[in-house]
Amino acid sequence: MSGQSIKIKTASILEDYSIDWTQKLGTGINGPVRPCQHKTTQERFALKLLPDKPSARTEVMLHARCSGHPNIVKIVEVFSNEVQFPGEPFPKSRLLVVMELMDGGELFDRISKQKRFTERQAVILTKQIASAVERCHSLNIAHRDLKPENLLLKDNSEDSPVKLSDFGFAKVDDGNLMTPHFTPYYVAPQVLEAQKRQRREQRNVIQMAPKPYTYDKGCDMWSMGVIIYIMLCGYPPFYPDTPSRQLSKDMRLKIMAGQYEFPSEEWALISDEAKDVVKRLLRVDPAERLNIEELVSHPWLRENSALNTELHSPAIMLDKNILDNAKQVHSEQLTNMRIPECKVMLKPVAKANNPIVRKRIHSRGQSVDNRTGETQPPAKQKKENDGVRCLRDVIAHCIVPPKDANGEDALCELMKRACHHNQDCPSLDKALESLSWNGQQFADKVDRSQLALLLKGIVDLKCSSSNC
Repeated sequence: MSGQSIKIKTASILEDYSIDWTQKLGTGINGPVRPCQHKTTQERFALKLLPDKPSARTEVMLHARCSGHPNIVKIVEVFSNEVQFPGEPFPKSRLLVVMELMDGGELFDRISKQKRFTERQAVILTKQIASAVERCHSLNIAHRDLKPENLLLKDNSEDSPVKLSDFGFAKVDDGNLMTPHFTPYYVAPQVLEAQKRQRREQRNVIQMAPKPYTYDKGCDMWSMGVIIYIMLCGYPPFYPDTPSRQLSKDMRLKIMAGQYEFPSEEWALISDEAKDVVKRLLRVDPAERLNIEELVSHPWLRENSALNTELHSPAIMLDKNILDNAKQVHSEQLTNMRIPECKVMLKPVAKANNPIVRKRIHSRGQSVDNRTGETQPPAKQKKENDGVRCLRDVIAHCIVPPKDANGEDALCELMKRACHHNQDCPSLDKALESLSWNGQQFADKVDRSQLALLLKGIVDLKCSSSNC
């Protein structure tokens, strides 16, 4: 296919492939990935199912454009078929994406099992990941979900290539410097600075060459810095002094401030060139980070000159709690970076979520609908609050599940209650569809962290349009 557009077939996929619906290879942002086999050649592939919607077609199109590179998972064929899962009242139109099978698992799992892992090996892997990102950026595509779970190995051989997968958050980087819609009480200083810079540029006050990277591509470069850091020492850059401890609120604030260190126990023998790469990627301002061309030409990525120093990272990665925590924090920060962009606008006072005005209105037993600026009667306010409260109950259950044996049943009961109190919520329907929810239970074992993340986005959306 060589990175060109792909034709979506409407013939039944079952004419060419047999699908194992009982096995799950992994879970992407939009649903599980299952094994399939070509009936003629007997070659095995991975099958990803997506709801046939414009956003899914965009994902497939962007992935196909980047495909054909040795370090990007290849798309083989795409079908649009009506598929009906158990518990669904009728078939739904879905995209069935046939991709090359990645039998080697996730990159960090492989590193954790190695008896000896050196800085030189880290350089070789970094070059492959950077090459995949370079391919995307050369096509003006930002991946925006570059994280350990999406770095897969082709097979179990020692020199297996690492490949980038899951383009569910990919988008064309249009080059515009845009900032999120914000409430003035909570806006970060860098957002205000970006707003001022944008206004000056629109008035042609600043006459200079544009900065090399926008926020979307800069998101990928920040991820490169985190991934390299973890490869070299085994834990993320924004972490407590004692790796076994949970991340605190203070530590999460350090992420936004770009405050991190190179603890001597793990970093004493790591080269200055490696530290320089990390420092220049983990810049708070996206425009100050290395772009992909600068990264691939950095002296550290010449593996012949890299040190053969044995690293501590495999032993630390063996602690699954540390590794899972690192992945979670990385995912949360990527979510923050992917806030939908729009031009900055201040809300009219009547529509602003002003805590002083809100308190006064609440004292009268009313609330303000931020979409219309009108006060809501107490009954409507209670209905909306019940919906948000039920969603938060599910999120809490996902984050701190009970230790008893009925945890899955309890989750399903909470989910049913949340659905009941959030009827006519398309974003919730879409999120649950991607997780195979049939109205009573999840058809597959649900990824709780993914469920919590999706529901958090819905809660944030509800709270931004009403008073929670």
